[in-house]
Amino acid sequence: MAFFEKGQVSPLPYTERMKQAIDSPEGRRRYGQRMATVEPVFGNLRHNKRLDRFTLRGQAKVNTQWHLFCLVHNIEKLAHHGYGR
Repeated sequence: MAFFEKGQVSPLPYTERMKQAIDSPEGRRRYGQRMATVEPVFGNLRHNKRLDRFTLRGQAKVNTQWHLFCLVHNIEKLAHHGYGR
């Protein structure tokens, strides 16, 4: 289900349309994969690394800080899984 279909405006609010999309079989399958793909990374960065806000200003500096935290996360994954032993 798309939010904006050709020339049609849905009478349902966005939240109701999202509930319908998530409750569909395809939506349940996709949403179920989030816990194994994306959510643990953000949880690790926010709670374990305490990255709950950026300390720099400007898009380029924030992007650099974000990439640095992602790099640290990936290096720790490699270290914990025995890479290089």
